[in-house]
Amino acid sequence: MPPIFRRQIVVFALAVAAFGSATGAQAATRTLAVGASESATLVPDPVLAKTRMDLAVLAGFNEIEVRAEWARGLTAPSPDDLAAFQASAAAAQLDAVRLIVAVDTGGSGQTPVSAADRAAFAQYTAFLAQSLPYVTDFIVGNEPNLNRFWMPQFDRRGRNVAAPAYLALLAQTYDALKAVSPQINVIGGALSPRGADRRGPGRQTHSPTTFLRDLGLAYRKSHRTAAIMDMLAIHPYGESSKTPPTALHPRSTSISIADYTKLVQLLKQAFRGTAQRGASLPILYAEYGVQTQVPADKLGAYTNLAVPTAFDAVSESKQGTYYKRAIQLAYCQPTVVGLLFFHVSDEPDLDRWQSGLFYADDTPKTDLGLVKEAAQAAETGTLTCPKQKPKPKFRR
Repeated sequence: MPPIFRRQIVVFALAVAAFGSATGAQAATRTLAVGASESATLVPDPVLAKTRMDLAVLAGFNEIEVRAEWARGLTAPSPDDLAAFQASAAAAQLDAVRLIVAVDTGGSGQTPVSAADRAAFAQYTAFLAQSLPYVTDFIVGNEPNLNRFWMPQFDRRGRNVAAPAYLALLAQTYDALKAVSPQINVIGGALSPRGADRRGPGRQTHSPTTFLRDLGLAYRKSHRTAAIMDMLAIHPYGESSKTPPTALHPRSTSISIADYTKLVQLLKQAFRGTAQRGASLPILYAEYGVQTQVPADKLGAYTNLAVPTAFDAVSESKQGTYYKRAIQLAYCQPTVVGLLFFHVSDEPDLDRWQSGLFYADDTPKTDLGLVKEAAQAAETGTLTCPKQKPKPKFRR
């Protein structure tokens, strides 16, 4: 073989090896943010806010979502509320925690569907962004596919009016936030994982499947040439705390963590060929929770004791197993960027949620170490994912 050919082969081999090493390095840098939806840090006292943020760090979390409660007519938070957000943001910055602000739409009684209410909501959210320079992530609304948070869901003919109305709010808020800073990450959806998709005397709700399809249709009809969101949030709870995160819903319109492929396909169908990213849109699992049973010796930290423990509450061991598995699943889903558990610590009211990694008195549950280890592995990119099976080749 002529020397020149040998040199070319050696150079080619080195290039292939370098490419393989780079690819391996890129694969190794895949990380997943793990945190909680927890507003306990929203207190005006900076010291108390920092103490509560430290608890999240102790759990291994590097991302926290807090909620802003917009109400009709508000264009800015009250001075006390703003002080609480600023204290929370300062605590997050000191602890190197990414802070997400989710702006709720005020519940079904004051859904911002009018032009005036949409403008007020967008102005309120933009004010928060201007006042909190450390915060670059904002979620618009909460579960707009449920009548508890958004009304109306249907018109008299049974058509989905929630998705088009939410689109209008999301688009206007997107523009208002981008005017503050183009680097702000606008997160849309925050969808409930299930819904009935029928108008009737009971709860009027839409499934995330139907809502996303109708959101895409409304976006196309609007002829908007700009995006409406930089990321999609969804709350992939199981049907109960006893439902493992591996549960699939191939024959229903529900979406949980294991239904990632279905969710990506829905986004692709909804926005393909438009200015809005679809299949490649980053996804945030913004709420996922598994409730645990409260030990008798911890009941002193709780209230409303006449209410029985949640019927679906599981052992702390099972919660830990489910949380660890949820982290592993989300980590191996390429466009998922974060997983937030519902709460760092239990809510004291037994009629609410006991899904934290700490009891209501902020002492740790027995599964804290297991979940913390999995969270830190995901955050540093040291988890491994199963190899994808090669697709069979068929002869033409």
